[in-house]
Amino acid sequence: MSLKLTGVLLGKELFTGPKNFIFVWVILAPVAISFVISLIFGTLFTEQPRLGIVDEGGSQLTVIVSKSVAVNMREYSSVDGLKRAVKSGSVDMGVVLPEGFDDSVKKGEKTSISALIWGESSSRNRTILSVTIINLVREIAGQEPPVEVRSITLGDEVTIPWNERLLPLIVIMAVFLGGIFLPATSIIGEKEKGTLTALLVTPATPEDVFLAKGIVGIVLSLISGVVILLLNRAFGTRPLLLLMVLALGAVMAAELGLLMGVVLKDITTLFAVWKLGGILLFGPAFIYMFPGIPQWVGKLFPTYYIVQPIVEISQYGAGWETIATSVYILIAIDLLMIGLVAMFLKRARRLEFA
Repeated sequence: MSLKLTGVLLGKELFTGPKNFIFVWVILAPVAISFVISLIFGTLFTEQPRLGIVDEGGSQLTVIVSKSVAVNMREYSSVDGLKRAVKSGSVDMGVVLPEGFDDSVKKGEKTSISALIWGESSSRNRTILSVTIINLVREIAGQEPPVEVRSITLGDEVTIPWNERLLPLIVIMAVFLGGIFLPATSIIGEKEKGTLTALLVTPATPEDVFLAKGIVGIVLSLISGVVILLLNRAFGTRPLLLLMVLALGAVMAAELGLLMGVVLKDITTLFAVWKLGGILLFGPAFIYMFPGIPQWVGKLFPTYYIVQPIVEISQYGAGWETIATSVYILIAIDLLMIGLVAMFLKRARRLEFA
């Protein structure tokens, strides 16, 4: 394998790709779907998470939160006023800072904060507000904050809003559309035109050809996933962790695309397989949409190990310890599929799929 030849082939794929309808379609389709859903559920132009505060002792936390760009803060003069604001949805969360709060956290004394939650607030907003409060208290204390946040839900509680239920489906669609279709259609198209055989009698090896096409699929897949998360303001509080999961998912998608490109004869068959095999890709996302379905069923699908970390990170602010098992399984699946791609590369050397 030659990195120079791979680079040349990669440049060719990137130059010719935007001229292809498939290239444009796999980018625009998830964005259009996400845009429509955001308009339907009114989440496209949503405000920042709203935090209400009753400050009984002139806490420094109130001043810091008021300057935060991540939170829209509103201060109330009484606990009753704060409760009314939370019940009506004027704020997503309300907290009462008792007198002497700053002195207690600086001394390392265990302190409790009552967090009043609007029942219909999104889990994303709750996560952002909770993490923001803890981080800012840590800044005041200069150490790990000895603060316990007790959540009290006010108003009618909505467990998972529909826009959040649909987010995993849109993300998986964005990642796998680009990751599968670009490598697969590129290989199939070259097979139909006879240019793949011509490539393989040049100094370029099958590894060079497949790697270039796979990289294009991975890059576009990753970009599509990031765009969808940005549109839905769902990067959460751990964007680097989320990017790592998206990248591993993009690798899986590109590997599937390479395998389909080798095995399938034409574009029509590719679309037929996409329709029939969609349940294997989107199964976990559909299960997440309907919490009444036993969630363990989702673990039977390979894409569960992409969906679960994305949901946990973007909507619940989970850290590595929560998603580690799923990520390890996802890495194992990617390595297994690399082995399958390598098997077909041996076949490609003999030009059996041309």
